[in-house]
Amino acid sequence: MEKARTELVIIGAGPAGLGAAIYAARSAIDFIVIEKFMSGGQIVTTESIENYPGFKGEVSGFDLMQNILEHCRDFDIKIEESMNINSVEIIKNNTAKKKHKFLCRGDNNSINADALIIATGASPKRLFVNGENEFIGKGISFCATCDGALYRDREVMVIGGGNTAIQEALFLVKFAKKVYIVHRRDELRAVKSLQNKAFEDKKIEMLLDTVVEEFYGTERLEKIRLKNVKTGKENIMQIDGVFEYVGIQPNNDTVKDIVEIDRDGFIITNSKMETSIEGIYAAGDVRNTPLRQVITAVADGAIAATFADKYINDLY
Repeated sequence: MEKARTELVIIGAGPAGLGAAIYAARSAIDFIVIEKFMSGGQIVTTESIENYPGFKGEVSGFDLMQNILEHCRDFDIKIEESMNINSVEIIKNNTAKKKHKFLCRGDNNSINADALIIATGASPKRLFVNGENEFIGKGISFCATCDGALYRDREVMVIGGGNTAIQEALFLVKFAKKVYIVHRRDELRAVKSLQNKAFEDKKIEMLLDTVVEEFYGTERLEKIRLKNVKTGKENIMQIDGVFEYVGIQPNNDTVKDIVEIDRDGFIITNSKMETSIEGIYAAGDVRNTPLRQVITAVADGAIAATFADKYINDLY
């Protein structure tokens, strides 16, 4: 990566970052997109999306993001993959109307920018119980689409009661002999349409009012200890695989000490995607949005790029 100075840095190449990139390109902003891992974001692992406008029926997350990436290529948008931004510094700027610019420090590079769009998304939360770390990748997974086929004709467990948990449980029944859904409350949090599908599926069994206490095994996960939160009764079940969906946490490390965040760590923005620091915008799952969907992430990116363009134009 040769560029050491640009008008705009977009950190993250998921739906929000790519939405921002397309709108930045349309506005003829000098910008760069930086992605720590692979372009497309976590949505590429989602087996089925039913509600994205313009796609009748279902589309896989991978196919949807490939279409968006192809759109980016039409605009000649280049993405710096496998590049990490470790920190962002605010640098005083006495030559412009605004008071500061930004220095983005990476592993081997640094970039000066007038504005930033943080589109780094969010990551799965952990249970933090005994045995969890030991068996991640050895029976514990966070992606049914990635690993579901490995459990053909086996018994698996989904931990969580939200939309993602139930969607992934319904996906797993394509492969597994039995799917248990473990949820700490006495009712699920998923939308009713998903709940109805899950309760009607004969291969799914609900274990409500239940939490995980410990994972057991030798080289791989073999058993799990569960506890009923109302009765206090514990039991140990044999299980072939576990898929955890107990919430998400924002990937906010780059700017969490600079911009205002809420109590869960999500970046606080206004309707223009502006953060508490002038010139820094946030888009997608990393911000305190009321809805975390691909369509809202893309829209966030478009809004952030539009107002970043206005901010940059007003600088000089």
